[in-house]
Amino acid sequence: MLCGGCAGRCQVFPGARQLVTSYRSVSVLTLVRGRQQHLDHLVAGLETQTFPPDELVIAYMQDDAPQIETTGMFPVRYVQVPGEPMPLAAARNRAAEMAAGDVLAFLDVDCIPDPDFVRRAAEGHAFDTNGVFLPEVRYLPGTDTDWLDQKTGAPDFQLLLSTGVRHPSKRPLDDASFLPITYFGELWGLAFILSAKIWHAAGGMDEDYIGYGAEETDLGRRLERSGARMYWLGGTICFHQHHHVHKPPLQHFESIIRNARLFRSRWGEWCMQYWLDDFERRGLVKRSEEKLEIVRRPTECEVADTRQGAEVLFS
Repeated sequence: MLCGGCAGRCQVFPGARQLVTSYRSVSVLTLVRGRQQHLDHLVAGLETQTFPPDELVIAYMQDDAPQIETTGMFPVRYVQVPGEPMPLAAARNRAAEMAAGDVLAFLDVDCIPDPDFVRRAAEGHAFDTNGVFLPEVRYLPGTDTDWLDQKTGAPDFQLLLSTGVRHPSKRPLDDASFLPITYFGELWGLAFILSAKIWHAAGGMDEDYIGYGAEETDLGRRLERSGARMYWLGGTICFHQHHHVHKPPLQHFESIIRNARLFRSRWGEWCMQYWLDDFERRGLVKRSEEKLEIVRRPTECEVADTRQGAEVLFS
């Protein structure tokens, strides 16, 4: 059950005495289209939590609600968000609207949270109620089986720790508890945590962004404008389950162009410049300070050629 306070559970915190008066309920939110096994692994990770979530909210962008099995440790609620291309911004907004928790812990369906994810989400809220917290993410290779312990059905965290790879552009967090971030462009949709108060103060996500790209960068700007503070969050790791990536993501060409133009109109500058530069090198677009013009669209063969093998863990 959701509560307005700690519901007697704060004793699981190290140093809980200082957190009792600050703790509020935690909702974990995820988005789903397909990827049933990934979702099953996410749920298995939540079932191992030292500090269970008050609920899991699933925004599903498909015809039928996904079927999952839980032990009843936490309730699961569903909201359908149809649309093409995938309405990622709208889906996060609908999940946040449904969530009853004071702390919103967004976690992509690809991610397996370690046992301290929810505990650290609550501790982040106690540390700074205006904070936005980014936990460490490590990427997993493709596998023909799964990441669960065959005896317990829980994630094999020793295997995950020995296998997962940190993104080379991200800082190690082994020595960090709460580390301030000055650049809000670091906001990463894979896993981020904030209070419902801060989410609503920023206005949630801009639903004019449709499909892949820019909606997270835009949210970072909105959060900064609302007075939020951002931190790297040590003490927990989210393990990203493998799926094939494209470099560059030509399969999302139309969405990237549309959303890049929208971001430029909102904030007066371009985002996703690394992809736009790549598109320009390929002769697909021309870009100036003011305009982004499509020269030609990628062919099916060009899109297929950008699909990476199983050894490529991130884009």
